[in-house]
Amino acid sequence: MKRFDQINVIPFIDIMLVLLAIVLTTATFISQGQIEINLPTANSAEQIEDQTKKLTITINTENKIYLEDKQLDLDSLSSALKNIDKNTPIVFKVDKQVVFEKFVQIIDLLKTHKLEKFSIITIEQP
Repeated sequence: MKRFDQINVIPFIDIMLVLLAIVLTTATFISQGQIEINLPTANSAEQIEDQTKKLTITINTENKIYLEDKQLDLDSLSSALKNIDKNTPIVFKVDKQVVFEKFVQIIDLLKTHKLEKFSIITIEQP
């Protein structure tokens, strides 16, 4: 009878690599929503079609403005919007606790740059 002197660790390494791939994939999906906002609800919410080339403007509870997850002030946002194509769809996410004046300032800025193709994201009321 042959004596068993070694442990085969190759199956253990294969299992660990699969677990590592699962963890890395899951961690990538979790980190997507970096700006925490509490969206308002609406009764007349409509589903918008998924547009691949859209621009996202977000305002969080601290009234900080983000353009595609990059924090900007109003002047920087205005400069960034100058180069945007007029037909680019804009998705507007605003926390429900944001001061209405900040909302109006952003809408006015969009209108100034003739960017009138925008949607306001809300949560549909159950």
